[in-house]
Amino acid sequence: MASLKTTFAGIECINPFWLASAPPTNCGEQVMRAFDAGWGGAVWKTIGEPITNVSSRYSSVDWAGQRMMGLNNIELISDRPIEINLAEIAEVKRRYPKHVVIASLMVESRRDVWHEMVKRAEDAGSDGLELNFGCPHGMSERGMGSAVGQVPEYAQMITEWVKEVARTPVLVKLTPNITDIRVVARAAKQGGADALSAINTINSITGIDLDTFTPRPNVDGKSSHGGYCGPAVKPIALNMVQSVMADPASVLPMSAIGGIGTWRDAAEFLLVGAGTVQVCTAVMHYGYRIVEDMIDGLSQWMDEKGFASLDDFRGLSLPRVTEWKHLNLNYKIVAQIDESLCIGCDLCHIACWDGAHQCIHTDRVTGPVDGHVEVHRKPMEAVHATMSSIAVTRIPKMDPPAVSHGHYKAPLARIPRVDETECVGCNLCSLVCPVEDCITMKEVPGGLAPETWEERTAKLGIVEQC
Repeated sequence: MASLKTTFAGIECINPFWLASAPPTNCGEQVMRAFDAGWGGAVWKTIGEPITNVSSRYSSVDWAGQRMMGLNNIELISDRPIEINLAEIAEVKRRYPKHVVIASLMVESRRDVWHEMVKRAEDAGSDGLELNFGCPHGMSERGMGSAVGQVPEYAQMITEWVKEVARTPVLVKLTPNITDIRVVARAAKQGGADALSAINTINSITGIDLDTFTPRPNVDGKSSHGGYCGPAVKPIALNMVQSVMADPASVLPMSAIGGIGTWRDAAEFLLVGAGTVQVCTAVMHYGYRIVEDMIDGLSQWMDEKGFASLDDFRGLSLPRVTEWKHLNLNYKIVAQIDESLCIGCDLCHIACWDGAHQCIHTDRVTGPVDGHVEVHRKPMEAVHATMSSIAVTRIPKMDPPAVSHGHYKAPLARIPRVDETECVGCNLCSLVCPVEDCITMKEVPGGLAPETWEERTAKLGIVEQC
């Protein structure tokens, strides 16, 4: 069976699944329950001078029946005294010596303050330090969090201060609220960071109450921008992690964060080079035990693929991400509709005509015999026929066709057809189709040799202008 053990920036890990610095790692009792559930590590909720939090603190975006597709929070760092947090870290490490505990730190930007905080966290037994340069709300107003992470010079300077006294690996947590995340990643590396973690939350306002006009979450009639996380941010996080890991001037061991809630999410981040993954929102939604499925799922997938260890597939997807100008312009795919699976919902036709390239048609008519009858009506004839028959239109999934079409679920007239000469292979029809495998994309030979935009313009003697 595949092994999930790994070594991250010199830290031995029983598996790559860590809890992110957040409410699920607020105290020792929580972290110990998480370790009992199977988590390999935890990044302690950020420690600094205790602050006062507000009520309420969270809001969310629901979509298509899913609760908390995206979570927004305006909660700040730990509101518990530093000495209590450190005492609990020591107790957790005493009871769980093989599990990883990383101390997330955020203090004012003074060398002596950082030196003292680093020494106290390491004396408590933390296996490493995560410098919180990413938190976008509240603390940034006080010159900390993303206020540091958005200024490369500050990020490098404080990293250097920490490295002057640190005895354990130093991770720098990056903010996504910046034009190019690689700029600060490079600064952290130049400052001596041993590893990176990304991404922190994204600045957001999730919504506004249309009765009170107060944005959510409501704090006595007012609100504030907060940090957005959860499944909605995963594509953004995946792109940013990939961009850092593909940049030679930035690359360091990466602990990936951002919308990770399943083993599949974890595998994708490992494929773009992550060493470990950190999870927060999914645990806030479903609890610590989701790690059981993550461990089982990743292990089974690795077995199926023949990967004995995480290193066997870490970063394999990195070479497959490139600049647009390096893509093959002569690669051609077209949509194919499996008529036996089509339920005649018309979503692909609507999407293609209103949102894409008008290559899916609904002009088939049912002939006098069974099977395909590719008789195409003029568009207005189809419109008139639809209007005249709308009162008796069948529900394809519930009513059998008036004329038999073998094992097809929908009448032939309800099954769209693809004009392959017009199809540009955009994928939209396959994305909106509600039936799995009903619409697939098929490669078709174009008879042309592969050619990129860069190669084509070079042949034509065109000089690209920025």
